[in-house]
Amino acid sequence: MDDRPTTHSPALSVGDTLTLTPTTMAHGGEAIAHAPDGRVVFVAGAIPGDTASVVLTKVKKNWARGEAQAIDTPSPDRVDPACPAAEAGAGCCDYSHITPTAQERLKREILVGQLDKFARPSGVLTGFDLAIDLEQDTLAPLTGWRTRVRLGVGPDGRAGMRRARSHDVIAGVRCTQVNQEALDGIVGADARRFTPGAELVVVVDSRGTRHVVETQRAQRGKRIERIETRIEGDSVVTEAVPAPQSSGIEESVFRFPPTAFWQAHTTAPATYCRYIADWAADTYARPVGWDLYGGVGLFVPSISDALGSRAHVVSVDFSAAATRDPQPALADVDVEVRNSKVESSIDGLPDPGLVVLDPPRTGAGADVVEAVAARAPQRVIHIGCDPATFSRDLAAWGGCGYAVERMALIDAFPNTHHFEVLTSLIPR
Repeated sequence: MDDRPTTHSPALSVGDTLTLTPTTMAHGGEAIAHAPDGRVVFVAGAIPGDTASVVLTKVKKNWARGEAQAIDTPSPDRVDPACPAAEAGAGCCDYSHITPTAQERLKREILVGQLDKFARPSGVLTGFDLAIDLEQDTLAPLTGWRTRVRLGVGPDGRAGMRRARSHDVIAGVRCTQVNQEALDGIVGADARRFTPGAELVVVVDSRGTRHVVETQRAQRGKRIERIETRIEGDSVVTEAVPAPQSSGIEESVFRFPPTAFWQAHTTAPATYCRYIADWAADTYARPVGWDLYGGVGLFVPSISDALGSRAHVVSVDFSAAATRDPQPALADVDVEVRNSKVESSIDGLPDPGLVVLDPPRTGAGADVVEAVAARAPQRVIHIGCDPATFSRDLAAWGGCGYAVERMALIDAFPNTHHFEVLTSLIPR
């Protein structure tokens, strides 16, 4: 947004068609343009550089929202959509009509904008130059990377991705971000039928085994872990990632129910573990690590390796599916797994030297950040999957006297507006 003066026209209303040229992307997948009266307009279906015919769907005093009905002049960054499901209206690959190079640039601009708005005033970026020091990594492959997916089931029993900003199911059309073997016989004209109104969880694990289960439909932003019906595969998923080099083993093996959380991109688990092992390497006065929002304990081996031979790690997660069973990968690690909410667990944990936290999209929040900072860890590695809540969390770290040491934008969701950010923080 800019500071240009505005003279809002009372004639601007829902249903009006405007010709607009967006200049940047907003967090969430819409483009930002300006109406003739200066009002900000969030435009779905357009990208910076397009000239589009936009129908207004919502009009407020200081902003409006619209949908591109036609692209009159396409942006140089626009390409044919790579995803048939998104082209049909699904909310899956909302960046599949943007070149990969432009996707990288736009995601960086969005992150920097959020950091400048929320985090910078706290001092957390003191000494860190985003233009120079911010690392960026796009994970390959760019399609077929998703090893687990939740699908809706329509009234006719056919499965598919959900329409953008809707619970409606677009059946019969495959999304290209998903491992195509996962969708065989599940999505398509000849696919089998499932329970209307249910949600399918489909996983292809690292051993190549497909698991298909039905659950109840989850509310937006929520996870359903209870399996109503197991349709295909075992009740346990097997995932393996390369182990830390000093461990002397080739891989770390995790086993858990199909509904438990695991990183979606096939190379994301190994990538994040590698970053943590690299950034956390140090000598710690307190060889205690916290793995907060730890899921099945993916990061525990890397945390333990960084802390050295006397390492003790506590992994905390509220998910019963993730924490219920001992993990093969953690058999030789001094780890304590706690099935509880992070915010109610911190007071009872031993003082840490190293903390890794990977909160959900809503972020950790100021209360959790302040509680962790009060225990004075030597280093914190914070992972965020939403640039706005991540930036607010960083502001809380800055308010507690921490500063960014390293930061990387990881595009683990190619052809979508989503991305992850990893940052290492140390006391100022």
